[in-house]
Amino acid sequence: MVNVSDVEIIAPNFKKRLSGVTSTIIQLIPVQRALGEKIAALGPGLPASLPHIRFRDLPKLWRTPRGLPFRIWHARRNIEMLPAIVMRDVLRMPLKIVFTSASQRRHTGWTKWLISKMDAVIATSGKTADYLEVPNTVVVHGIDTARFSPADDKAIAKQMLGLNATMKIAGCFGRVRHQKGTDLFVDSMIRLLPARPDWIAIIAGRATAQHVEYEKELKARVAAASLIDRILFVGEHTNINDWYRTLDLFIAPQRWEGFGLTPLEAMASAVPVVATDVGAFPELLVTGDKETGAIVPRDDLDAMVQSCGLFMDDESRRQLASVRARTHVMNAFTIEGEARKLSAVYRSV
Repeated sequence: MVNVSDVEIIAPNFKKRLSGVTSTIIQLIPVQRALGEKIAALGPGLPASLPHIRFRDLPKLWRTPRGLPFRIWHARRNIEMLPAIVMRDVLRMPLKIVFTSASQRRHTGWTKWLISKMDAVIATSGKTADYLEVPNTVVVHGIDTARFSPADDKAIAKQMLGLNATMKIAGCFGRVRHQKGTDLFVDSMIRLLPARPDWIAIIAGRATAQHVEYEKELKARVAAASLIDRILFVGEHTNINDWYRTLDLFIAPQRWEGFGLTPLEAMASAVPVVATDVGAFPELLVTGDKETGAIVPRDDLDAMVQSCGLFMDDESRRQLASVRARTHVMNAFTIEGEARKLSAVYRSV
């Protein structure tokens, strides 16, 4: 808990269930505070260790923070924009509202109206910016490059998780569901692995209740292909960074994605990536002469099989891409870089 009078920026989180937005807030606030921002969260579903204010503290927002004429309310959802507009325009609280949009679709009239009332708008990618009809600043997400970092010894990293140190590993991490393209990864591996006895595949992630049958069907496909011991469903893990360190190739087969951090997490771990052309993926990877990975059309199994196969069969290409991947993320996608760019937006307001 922090004193409201010491808070200059409020990051509301009005959704109990863990989501990408919630995860962003949890990861960003400690970094922002380390950079000197007087920021606190508001809302449920956040760890108690995170600096936060309470809903009953909201009347105190009529008083300005020390040394400033207003506070910044940084919303990331419609439900967080609306109360801020009421507080600023109806209750006349000294607030400026910043909104971050990750949407890659045409906004409803209601959302457009809300966005039109913002003091500043941030887009998480160039593709997202294309759907906005107001001036905006692109600030891409960053990741913790200390947490997501290469293994000192990949063989040892594999052994520590009970994996065969002599096998190369292709991975697909995230929720197990149709939208995430888990079936495309499984079907790709079913076609690729029989001719590549030195490779195995790992699916790390949870299938929520409505997607359990989908996961069961995928496991049945693996069993029918006699690949139970080579396509492994390892479930959800809090130490997912350790699993990234075991990989030799990462595949992001999503059919739709708002932004998508998994390719950045893989590249930060010095793992080349094959990703579909959704979300911000084409803006995250480098293709061509200085590649960190490859982009394939969404929902195109043949293209995924071909691209993955080329990487799997060319160790020197993987090694070059892995080195470039880590450097690329360190140069362009650190969470500290994201926090600094957000600070610049706050200052502009």
